[in-house]
Order: sequence, then structure tokens, then C-alpha cells
Amino acid sequence: MAVELDPTVLPVMHKKARPVRRSLPVRMLGSLFLGFAALLCFWLFVLPVLVVALSSVAGHWSGTILPDSLSMRWFERLGSSDFDALTTSLEIGMGVAVLGTILGLWLALALEGRDRRGLGAFVDTVAMMPNGVPSVVLGLAVLIAYHKRPLDLSSSAAIVVFVQLALVLPFCYRCAAAALRPELTILREAAASLGAPPSMVLRRVVLPQLVPAIRASLALGFALSLGELGATLTVYPPGFATVPIVVVGQVERGYYLPASALSLILLMVSLAALLLIAARVPRRRAD
Repeated sequence: MAVELDPTVLPVMHKKARPVRRSLPVRMLGSLFLGFAALLCFWLFVLPVLVVALSSVAGHWSGTILPDSLSMRWFERLGSSDFDALTTSLEIGMGVAVLGTILGLWLALALEGRDRRGLGAFVDTVAMMPNGVPSVVLGLAVLIAYHKRPLDLSSSAAIVVFVQLALVLPFCYRCAAAALRPELTILREAAASLGAPPSMVLRRVVLPQLVPAIRASLALGFALSLGELGATLTVYPPGFATVPIVVVGQVERGYYLPASALSLILLMVSLAALLLIAARVPRRRAD
């Protein structure tokens, strides 16, 4: 039986919506707010980086807007200990990013579909707890807990990886949990109903859909690890140094320009690593 619809009730779908025309004062006010936001972002984020870049090539800079002279001597004076710290920062950062992404993905998959009460809520709270704890407090807690037998990590670089992993894990976990959409659950159930084993469902269905989240987790974990200082400064063993630790030591002694040179190298290397993580791998076409 045909049902007649009242055209006055349903909206007309074939007509294009007209753009809303704003008055001149509203547009001027919007442009003013946009310009202020851009100026604020430049002042807070771009300008400090530019100052560090100029400081790294400044021969002398005191009391003037621009350096008195330009020189590459601060890069030439970087020694083997500085490059060892850079290598250590990159190794620790990549290891923490990979471990955090694996654990965060595992936690997100394990808690998917669970009722966020009881055990599920407890695990979710524990995973997010490092976000609410100051990094120095967390570092001190890890140092006290793991400085004696049977699990003494105080003299090993593993304690730095451990404490940075605790700080990075909440972000990696949220990246993976946000990507687990209801459509992915439907695809998993459809693949399982067709007889695919769980390992194949994970490898062929779940992980390809989570590639953007995995990249975001790797990039975020790597960036956070490179810049982490509070907890690392609390737990690092003798003879161990990352770039932030070296830079803080130079700043405390008043060596601002050498610290800027090492910081600029870390910035360039980290940007290259982040671009490599974000690069899209072309998919092979099936013949």
C-alpha cells in the first residue's frame, strides 16, 4: 500500500543550501580573532624555535635583536659525548614508541567491548594514571621500587625506558582506543563468521584499519620520549645521558649557544624521524 507523504513536513533535499552571508562587522571580528590566534601561536611556538636556530649559529649575541655575527663553531665544538647523547635519545625514543604502541594497542583490543565497570574500569584507570602524576614523582616512585633486588634496574638504562614507557603509554592507548570504531567490530565478526581464525582476523582485518592510529601512536610516543626530562633526570644511572640532560647541564653552566646547537640537531633529526613514520607506504596492487 502506497503511503503519501506531506511535502510540507519533509525538507526539500534537491535544493542546494545557500551559504550564510555574514555582515561586515562579524567578518572583521572573525578575521581579528584569527589574526590574534595566529600571532599567539607564532609568539609561543615559532619564535622560540627561531631564536634557538639563530643562537646555534651566533658567534656572539648580547643585547641586540639579531646576533652580532654568524659562526658554525658551536657545531664544530660538539664532541663525541654530545653525539652519543643524541644516539641514546633516538634509541630510547624509538624503543619507547614501539613498546608503547604495542602495549597500547593490546590494551585497547583487550578492553574493546567490555563494560567500563569493574575490571575494565580498573584497567582503564591504571593505564591512564601516569597522566595525573607529576613526572618527577613517577620517576622517584620507579627509582625506589626498582633499586634493590630481586629487580634492580637503578644501574641500567632499562629504568629510563621503563619510566618513559609509563609516561607514554596513556597516549598510545588512547590513540588505539579512539580508532576502534563500531564498523571495525562488524568487520571482525563478519570475517570470523566466514571461518577466519583470530590471528588472520587480527592480521588481515584489524591491523590494516588501525594503521593511521599506529602511526599517530609511534609519532606521539617518539616525540614525548625525546623531550622527556623530569622523570629521566630522576632515574638515569651514572654514565647515561640524553640530549635533554646534556642541554640542561650546559644551560646551568651558562653555555646557551652550544646548547642551542645540540638542540637544533635534535630538532632536525626528530623531524626527519617523524616524517619517516608518517610517510605512506604505497600498497601493492594485486595482479
